[in-house]
Amino acid sequence: MSPRLPAAALLGACLLTACGSMAPAYERPAAPVPDRFPLAASAAPADVAAAADMPWQTFFTDARLRRLIDIALQHNRDLRVAVLNIEQARATARVRDADLWPTVNAGLAGSRQPTASGGVSSIYSAGLQVTAYELDLFNRVRSLGDAAAQQLLASAEARKAVQISLIASVATAHLALQADEDALRVTQQTLQTRQDTLRLTKLRFDNGAASMLDLRGAESLQEAARVALAQQTRQRALDENALALLLGQALPVDATATQALSANPALPDVPAGIPSEVLTRRPDVRQAELQLLAANANIAAARAAFFPKITLTGSLGSVSGALSGLFKAGTGAWSFAPQLLLPLFDAGRNQANLAFSVAARDIAVAQYEKAVQTAFREVADALAGRATLQEQLRAQTALMQAEQGRLDLTELRYRNGASSALEVLDAQRSLYAAQLARVQVQGLVQQNAVALYRALGGGWTAAGG
Repeated sequence: MSPRLPAAALLGACLLTACGSMAPAYERPAAPVPDRFPLAASAAPADVAAAADMPWQTFFTDARLRRLIDIALQHNRDLRVAVLNIEQARATARVRDADLWPTVNAGLAGSRQPTASGGVSSIYSAGLQVTAYELDLFNRVRSLGDAAAQQLLASAEARKAVQISLIASVATAHLALQADEDALRVTQQTLQTRQDTLRLTKLRFDNGAASMLDLRGAESLQEAARVALAQQTRQRALDENALALLLGQALPVDATATQALSANPALPDVPAGIPSEVLTRRPDVRQAELQLLAANANIAAARAAFFPKITLTGSLGSVSGALSGLFKAGTGAWSFAPQLLLPLFDAGRNQANLAFSVAARDIAVAQYEKAVQTAFREVADALAGRATLQEQLRAQTALMQAEQGRLDLTELRYRNGASSALEVLDAQRSLYAAQLARVQVQGLVQQNAVALYRALGGGWTAAGG
């Protein structure tokens, strides 16, 4: 037998078997990432839950933060748009499903035409009509419905991804606000110390015990503290505004971050797991895969367009030459008009649609692979932070303590005439920088824990998010 079946034989075979799906065989693309995360622990304790299985209410135990997250879940506009996108995709899927069924309309029509004899011929009809219903023998319509269904599932995953990101963003913004509060306290204390130093230096200058250089140095440090205080106050206001935007409403007065970062409950540790399992549980990765499946279904629809299209048109009702006799006995009528159209020449339209669908599928593959790579990097970055930030915090704390000891010793030597005022001012400046740096690292430690939780897919559970 010839390897190339005649078109008639192919058409007959398809008609007899009602041609199955013409979509390419789907196989999940291989994840273009290493088999394990860098800096990940080799094994996790058996009693530690995976991040994707840990509800955010369990991960975040701070009552104030949980309240803020609740508010954001109710009022954030990005999340609201994501939910409405699901409704829009659901409506589109229902439209595609409806295309599988004939549309029945009730119709009333009339026409009047002049006759050769000079009179007028009238015809009136009323009844039920089915117009151009497509028999989906080649699954073109069903493939379009499958694509819409996959897009609906993808929009549901997008909603989960938005919620996960929102929860992490609220937690990060809350921690940033706490860091601002800590920095403000340090700056205010520093400003008070430098004001006291300036008063003492001015008194010594007035009595000839300090030079003009000492006085100007003290004044400079005081004004530098004022500058820093203004900057910290502005940054706190900006972070408040960012948090209010995430909440979707004004920040509650009693929810203002006032406790220190060090007073926060410790966030649970979560295992990194295996990339092949972790990444495919992330909603954004699942969304990318569902969009790939939708692109596959669109290829099937584009291929089906090359085959004959069979449509049915029919009506059942009443026909009369007079409007008053339309529904009388003997006026019943029906019509049935099947039609088969085989594409012969369309100037390459079907071929271009198929090429477009194939290119869209290839784009979806690249987007899926990019989603996997992005997710891998986010987890790897968070793991790098977990591996180093705690050590950085310990070192920064030791540095701050060393600078405090240096200042105490320098002030003692200054009171006994063994150190200059410039040495005291330099020690104050170094201590303030070390204190601010410690606040920043404290914030980074906690924000990194939130980032790892989000990167591993934490923040969404099926039982109510």
